[in-house]
Amino acid sequence: MRRALIGASALLFSTPAMAASGEAVNPWVATAYLVAGVLFILALRGLSSPETSRAGNRYGMVGMLIAVVTTLLTHSIASLPEIGVAILIGGSIGFIMARKIAMTDMPQLVAGFHSLVGMAAVLVGIAAYLNPGAFGILDAAGEILVVSRVELGLGVAIGAITFSGSVIAFLKLNGNMSGAPIMLPGRHVLNLGVLVAIIGLTAYFAIAPTVGTGPIFWTIVGLSFAIGFLLIIPIGGADMPVVVSMLNSYSGWAAAAMGFTLGNTAMIITGALVGSSGAILSYIMCKAMNRSFISVIAGGFGAESGPSDGAERIDRPYKRGSAEDAAYMMKQAESVIIIPGYGMAVAQAQHALREMGDMLKEEGVSVKYAIHPVAGRMPGHMNVLLAEANVPYDEVFELEDINSEFAQADVAFIIGANDVVNPAAKTDKTSPIYGMPVFDVEKAKTVFFIKRSMGGVGYAGVDNEVFYMDQTMMLLSDAKKMCEEIVKAL
Repeated sequence: MRRALIGASALLFSTPAMAASGEAVNPWVATAYLVAGVLFILALRGLSSPETSRAGNRYGMVGMLIAVVTTLLTHSIASLPEIGVAILIGGSIGFIMARKIAMTDMPQLVAGFHSLVGMAAVLVGIAAYLNPGAFGILDAAGEILVVSRVELGLGVAIGAITFSGSVIAFLKLNGNMSGAPIMLPGRHVLNLGVLVAIIGLTAYFAIAPTVGTGPIFWTIVGLSFAIGFLLIIPIGGADMPVVVSMLNSYSGWAAAAMGFTLGNTAMIITGALVGSSGAILSYIMCKAMNRSFISVIAGGFGAESGPSDGAERIDRPYKRGSAEDAAYMMKQAESVIIIPGYGMAVAQAQHALREMGDMLKEEGVSVKYAIHPVAGRMPGHMNVLLAEANVPYDEVFELEDINSEFAQADVAFIIGANDVVNPAAKTDKTSPIYGMPVFDVEKAKTVFFIKRSMGGVGYAGVDNEVFYMDQTMMLLSDAKKMCEEIVKAL
């Protein structure tokens, strides 16, 4: 929803900045944009809870409708047929993508949409620079206003970083590029140098005469595209949830900067909402991983490791269970806590898992789902998949709300998760995940752990002691197939 708001606003609300040029602002236009902004706020408020998310989406759609209609009635740059064709093309592409993309590929879709939002901000900034008169950002001497130059520089810079960074995130998430960190030599010095150059050039662009600033402006754009690539390439797969929310925040600030340039209240409100909420979400993700935002940007966490051929390790003994074992023991249990992870998403096992949970509830077993803040590859990934499978909202719990219940649980059922249940985060100070809050699954009476083989480890590349505990049974299989077999056994 947030990406839809800013993506549409960045391109559709590109009306001349009447306030900047000194023209009177139509009070009805200002009121309409204000109403749209309030509806956007209500939309985000509604999306904070599954029970109110449908109403939140409706608020957002009504707000966008008001903003778009207001812009179309008051614009003076392009003809309505041209705008209609653009809407038809973009809407058709978006509709087809949304219909074809599987829920398991939602992180890639999100990253792809981020890139489009960033590019929209860049294109609006370029248009305003090439034709400042149409955007109402010229002073009496025919120079671009200083404040508008600052907004243009920051807007295109943040937008370009969002675009190129999102492209890299998409390639990593989609498997077109290795999820392991790519460490460039001297990357910190290089990144810092490019960022300092962007800031310095933006400052010079703001105070230099308009004539002859073309090379400076285009250098800012080029360096910003480059730093987006350089910032995301060193970041590994384990940090992708933070990267997704971080890019979401960037796209919001880019839209807000363009909103100031265009004098458009709707864009300013929308961009500020998305930028601030994305920043807060990034903070929550970092806290959930016990990592600082700077350490995520520095990269290096989440290298791929483990045998690539899937061969099972035989250096440590473990217990291997079957679907029949799991079905029998869970049917006899009083309480079962299910911990889903990205492996469930890859196997598309959420529907079979929900069916298993429903059958257990019919036998009188208490079934709950435990969601870690960074499970999967984007914030809320597991929540979305469980909601798609119609898992009741009141059975889904966050880490801090359910972690104390593992000591009383008869069964902890782990499906495709690894790092978020690894006790090394609490016991091994040398571990890369040390200090990250994890589920206390080792306190459960019995643990069933679904994974494809004993040869792989999580994104952090750390072996998991839970595999080898006395009360653990490893269910080595595709997650969907194993859940279906358990359902049959039940």
